[in-house]
This record gives sequence, structure tokens and C-alpha cells, in this order.
Amino acid sequence: MTEQSTRIPFHSASPKVGIILLWYPLFTQPFIFRDVEAIKTRLPAIVYTLYGENLRLCSREMCQAGSSAQRLGIKKLLPILFSNAKFLLGHPLRYTQLFGNHVMRRWKSFEILGENLWAFLCGIHLAPIVLRAGIEILYAPWPRGTTTAARVIFHCTGIPYVTVARADNLEPRDPDLVDKLLDACAIRTNNCADGVRIEKLLAEGLSHNTGQGTPEVRVIYNCLTLHVDKCAPLAMKKPVKLLAVGRFDVTKGFDVLLDACAILRDQHVSFTLSLVGGGGKLMGLGNLEERLHRQTRELGLGKIVSFPGLVDHDAFPDILRSHDIFVAPCVIASGGARDGIPNTLIEAMSFGLPVVATNVSALPEIVRHEHTGLLVPQRDPAALAQALRTLIENPEKARTLALNGTKLARELFSPQKNGELLADFLVQANRAWRSRKCAE
Repeated sequence: MTEQSTRIPFHSASPKVGIILLWYPLFTQPFIFRDVEAIKTRLPAIVYTLYGENLRLCSREMCQAGSSAQRLGIKKLLPILFSNAKFLLGHPLRYTQLFGNHVMRRWKSFEILGENLWAFLCGIHLAPIVLRAGIEILYAPWPRGTTTAARVIFHCTGIPYVTVARADNLEPRDPDLVDKLLDACAIRTNNCADGVRIEKLLAEGLSHNTGQGTPEVRVIYNCLTLHVDKCAPLAMKKPVKLLAVGRFDVTKGFDVLLDACAILRDQHVSFTLSLVGGGGKLMGLGNLEERLHRQTRELGLGKIVSFPGLVDHDAFPDILRSHDIFVAPCVIASGGARDGIPNTLIEAMSFGLPVVATNVSALPEIVRHEHTGLLVPQRDPAALAQALRTLIENPEKARTLALNGTKLARELFSPQKNGELLADFLVQANRAWRSRKCAE
């Protein structure tokens, strides 16, 4: 695993990049949007989406940038099926081998099977399209459907791909994950903790595939997605305003946060909590949203905790500036799913909010205990309540941590620096791949 490198000069010979996504843009993935725009401003690139348009709650900037994407989706079903039928009739054995390798796996759910089946069909359809477009390297920011399509294209055309693996993409593991990582010409991850996990997976895969080369693993942090014109004022007036943001998913630990709020309430601490986000069945997350509302009622927190719902990306800066403390009570789920570094956390830090988080996954890389924030063990509402009370009752300490956190967040997640590093990585990966092929 290598650290972030310095920039190399770009010129007219820079590789043309094909970026494979499910949707583009998507309001829940502003960090992907920032990565894609960073690539597009530095390298010739085309965005291909496997699904149709979904601009709900996207910012104005996202909506404008997304207009250039080449979209598939259900409207392109007939051409996609025609491309697959043509390939099957012309190369029946090859098509059967590809289908077996990419689709005939023991998937954990019909949803994952469906995503990979559609990605396979789209990959067959896109292969001649990206070849005609002069694409030299593919970038697939997720190791599931997007990398399935990129890997199919690679096997059909020889165009190499860079994949991105992080957090709950790695555990619980899909049955084809190691194969996708080994076939990639390079792998990006957005934190050091996941970089270690990826290298262990590669070592495991190589033990069963002797003679296969090892792709480089590069850590490049995400880019901040919001433009900071002014920081949160941190009034810290009673009641102190707590904020937690994210999809209502088991990895977020919001149920633990509600238990911590009940402890603070019983200790007569003056505060409110805004639990911003949502999901539930709309985002394929089951009925967790309903359970959080029920837990709030059962704990008697109705006058303290509010649920503003999903918010427009353009409205997020005002939400950050209207609160005093940000909370990220992330947990590792029973199946191993986890967050890496939540994007909402780094945005909150960049806007000058002090943070309390759990010490799981990659969170300690940005929340450094007693320097840029406070860390507590996961699933420990008493410890979480105590850390929050410490900041509520010590405003100057909160402001000092916030100042340090803002500086680190803007340094580690600089859009300019990390955008250049990502473009550099793609150029270097393409050069290394071409060099290996010439040497064979």
C-alpha cells in the first residue's frame, strides 16, 4: 500500500478514462461526485451510468454536471438485450464462460444478484462502445455492480480498470470480491484502515492464484464536497444543539445515540438532537427508521430529539452552521458491515464543529482523541453521553478541538490536492499496465 504521491504533469497523451457508475450524480454520494468532477477537469473522461437519471435532492451543481453522462437504465433495455444476444450467438462458449464467472455465484441476496446480473448485461453492451470511444482505462468507484461491468469490459476488450474498495464493500464480502481486486490494474481506497484490509484480501487471493501479479493499493482520501464560506459560530448556548446525519442504517449507531440522549436527559443536561437523514425501505434499509422513531417515543425524548428527514445537499451548510456539536456513533454490524470515514463527519469538521465519534474502522484517522475530537468505544451509550457532556459543559475545550479538527479535515480532504492525486493515480496505473503488457 502506497501513500499519496506528488503530482505529475499532464499533457495531450493523458489516458482517456471511462468512469462506470450506477447513477450519476446521486445525492447520497457527493464524494463520488467530487471525485468524478476532479477527474473530468484533469483528464479526458466519459461517465457511463448503468441506471437512469435520479436527481432527487441533488445540488444545482450536481444537476448541471450530470447532464453529460451517458446513461443506460431500463430505457435502454432492448439495445442491451440485443447486444447480449449478438455476443451469445457469435461467441456462445465465451459468453457462457463470462456469464458463469460474473453471475453464477452464491450471492447473499436477490438484490445483489440483480445488481450484478444487470451490470453484466450492461458490461457486454458497453464493451464495444468504450472501445470505439477510445477509452484507455476504466474507473469503477464501487466494487459491486460498477466493477462487475468494468471487469466484463476488461475481459471483452483488454481495457484495464481501477476499482475502489472501502468499508462495508469489504465485509461482509461478496463471493467475487477477491477476483475483482486481483483482476484490477490498481486499487484505490479512501483510508488507511481499509488499505490494510484490502492487502490481506489480496494476500489471501494470491495464495490460491500463484503467479498472478499484485495490483497496487493506493490510499487517497475523499474530497470535501461543500464550499465553506463561513464556519459554525459555536454559540454553545443552552440548550446545546447536537447533530447527527446519515442514512438510517445499522452501521450508524443512531440507536446507541438515542440511549445516550436518555442518559443526558436524566442527568438534567440541557440539549437537543437533530437526527438528520432517513432511508428505510426507500433506500433498501428495512424498517430501521420506524424503529428509531419508536425508540424515541419509548424513551420519552420527543421534546428533545427531532427528525428533519432527508435534506437537499444545498441546505446542508446551513444545518451545520446552526448546530454546536456533531456526533458519529458508528458501529460494526454483526455481519461485519461498517463505515470508513463518514462524509458527513469530515464536512462537519471542515465547518468548525467539534465532534464525538466511536473508535471503529478509520474514524481515528481523522478524529484524534483529545486533539481533533473525542473518541469513545462503540455501543457504549454511557461513554458517549459522558463525552458529549464534557463538550457541552466545557465550551472552550469544544472550540479548541473544533479548531484543530477543521485544520486537519481541510488538509486531509482537500479537493484540490486529492483531485490531483486521483488523476495522477489513474495516469500512473495506465502507464504501469501498458508497461507490463509490453514486457510480456
